[in-house]
Amino acid sequence: MFTGIIETLGTVADLKKDGGNLHITVASALTGELQIDQSVSHNGVCLTVVSLQEGTYTVTAIEETLNKTNLSELRKGDTVNLERAMILGSRLDGHIVQGHVDQTGTCTAIDMKDGSWIFSFVYDDKLGNPTIEKGSITIDGTSLTVVGSGSNTFSVAIIPYTYENTRFNTYKVGTVVNLEFDVIGKYVAKLLQLR
Repeated sequence: MFTGIIETLGTVADLKKDGGNLHITVASALTGELQIDQSVSHNGVCLTVVSLQEGTYTVTAIEETLNKTNLSELRKGDTVNLERAMILGSRLDGHIVQGHVDQTGTCTAIDMKDGSWIFSFVYDDKLGNPTIEKGSITIDGTSLTVVGSGSNTFSVAIIPYTYENTRFNTYKVGTVVNLEFDVIGKYVAKLLQLR
């Protein structure tokens, strides 16, 4: 379980294919605090630490994860949003984030708005994932509030702190991002579908 509040950025130090799996080695300031078997969110994808090295750690993404997320597009030197699992009893500063990406979306517009930015995205609505105005969405692991919602589009407003301390400053029109829709909204949509 995560909150969607990004702790730091990591840098992809190495990538190794192993059958359908991808071993991702990340250099991060968090490395010294990690242990093998811990869960860490990478661009919103919950992955398990499988090994630790001097200044780096390695996680493994399986083929299903690679097919449903943007992790298959990672290259050496890319940055990733990182968050360690939530500590029970801590503040929930973002929203409830499972680290289970529902699907990807694509950035369609970036508009500067007097010191902040509006990022717009499109996604495949056939998968039944809803957004609502003022609802929560997770983009590459970052907890955000929806400021504009359509049937297969939405927008979010990004403050300078978020822009400077997450991957948002690397996004361009066409960037593919991981989306995790609000878990409460998904349950409500499923219950309505069953009726």
